[in-house]
Amino acid sequence: MRVLLTGANGYIGRRLKHALIQKEGIDIRLMVRNPDSLSSAANERCEIVKADVMSPETLDDALQDVEVAYYLIHGLTHSNFRDLDRQSAQNFLDACIRQKVKKIIYLGGLGDKQTGSEHLLSRIETGEILSSAPESLQCIWFRAGVIIGSGSASFEIIRNLVQKLPVMITPKWVSTLITPIGVDDVIRYLVAALELESGENRMIDLGEEAMSYGDLMLRIAAGMGLKRYLIPVNLLTPKLSSYWLTLFTPVPYGVASSLIEGLKSEVVTTNTLRHELFTITPHTLEEAVHHAVEEIESNQVISRWSDSGAGAAQSDSSDNIANAIFIDRRVVDFGDIPPQNVYRSFCMIGGESGWFGYDWLWKIRGVIDKLFGGAGINRGRRDSHHLRVGDSVDFWKVVDLVEDERLLLFAQMKLPGKAWLEFKIQEHTLIQSAYFYPDGVSGRLYWYALIPIHHLIFSNMASSILQRAENMQ
Repeated sequence: MRVLLTGANGYIGRRLKHALIQKEGIDIRLMVRNPDSLSSAANERCEIVKADVMSPETLDDALQDVEVAYYLIHGLTHSNFRDLDRQSAQNFLDACIRQKVKKIIYLGGLGDKQTGSEHLLSRIETGEILSSAPESLQCIWFRAGVIIGSGSASFEIIRNLVQKLPVMITPKWVSTLITPIGVDDVIRYLVAALELESGENRMIDLGEEAMSYGDLMLRIAAGMGLKRYLIPVNLLTPKLSSYWLTLFTPVPYGVASSLIEGLKSEVVTTNTLRHELFTITPHTLEEAVHHAVEEIESNQVISRWSDSGAGAAQSDSSDNIANAIFIDRRVVDFGDIPPQNVYRSFCMIGGESGWFGYDWLWKIRGVIDKLFGGAGINRGRRDSHHLRVGDSVDFWKVVDLVEDERLLLFAQMKLPGKAWLEFKIQEHTLIQSAYFYPDGVSGRLYWYALIPIHHLIFSNMASSILQRAENMQ
C-alpha cells in the first residue's frame, strides 16, 4: 500500500510519520514544500515529493499510484485562512479523484456550525469538501477536541498557567464542556484507519470523558503534582483573556485569540463509531498528562505546535538573505577548539540555555514582541541540545542546519523588516552574522537605534560560544 502524508512537518504530522515508519507493508510518501526540512531518517525511509496544495499542478505527481492520502493541512496563521483552507481542500480532492486515490484520512475538530469559531468552521468546511465525492473515494473524517501531549498548543498553555499561577482568576469559559484526548491515541486511530474497509464515508468522533475546561486545568495540575485554585469571574472579555494567555504562556496573541474564540462552544463527542470500528482502548487523561510531562523532562518531544510552517519559513528566508542591507558580523578564530564543539555550543542557543549573555535584554525584547502580537521569547525550544530545520528557538525559527558547519535562524518577532542570525564554521574560524532587510525608513531607524545594543550582545555572544565550546568534554 502506498500512503501519502501531507503536513509531515506539523504537530500531528511529525508524530504520525514516526508511527507509519514503524508499520510494515506500506510505502510512505511525504509531501512537503521544502524537502530540506525533513530529517535524514525520513529521507532514508520515505519517498519525498515536493508539492503544494495551493499549486494544483504539483499534486498529480505527488498522488500518483497512492491508495491512501492523509490530509493534515491547515492555514490558521493566515488572515484569510478559511478561504485558503477551502481552496486547498478542493485542490487536493480534485487531484485525488484524477489519480484514483481510494481513501482520504482527515483530522478535524469537534463541534458544530451553529456555535463554532472561525477556526472550527474552517475545519468543518474542510471535512465537508473532502467528503463531497463519495462516489469516487472514501473519506475517513476524524474529529478531536483538546489534544493532550507534549508540545500541543492546548497542553502548553495549561501547563504554563498551572506552573506559574497557584491561584487563577478565570473567565466564564472555564465551564464550557470539552472532550480531551491524548495525542498518542489520536495517532493510533489515524494509523488504524489504514485498515478500515473501503465503503461509505465515516465521521468518527474521538475522546471519552467530557469535562469542563476548569476541571481539565485542575486535573492537569494534579497530574503534575500541583494544587491550584480557580476563581471564575464574568469580567474577562475574550480580548482580555487572549492577552492574559499571551502574557503567561508561549503562544502569541494570534494563536491565543483563535483558541479563546473557540472556547465559547462545547466540543464533545456526538457518536460512538470509534468503538464500533476500532479495538483501541484510549489512555486516561492522567496517563496522557504523565506521558507528556515525561517527554518534556527527558527531552523526547517529537513535535510542537510551533513546528508548522517550517517549509514556508525556510523558503521565504534563506533565499532572501542575500538581499540583506545591514550586516553585523563577528569573525573569531577558535584555535585548537574542536569544530564540532563550536557547532554543539551555538546549537544550544535559546530556551533555558539563554543567549550567551545579556539575557535580560532578550527578555525585554520578548515582552515588547508579545505586546505587539509576536511569538515572544518564552516559546523556548523543543529540545535543549539538538535542533532540526523547522524548530522554534524562542522567537526565531531554524531555517538551515548543516552539521558541524552552519546554523541559520530566521526572526519571527515583530520587526520593521526581516532578520536572520547565522553561525558558520570555516576551518578554525567562527563567523557570526546578523542580517537585516529593512522595511522602508522605519526599518532603517530601527537598525541604527539598536547598533549600541547589538555591539554589546553580539560581541559577547561570539566569545561566550567559544568559551562554552572550550569547556565541553
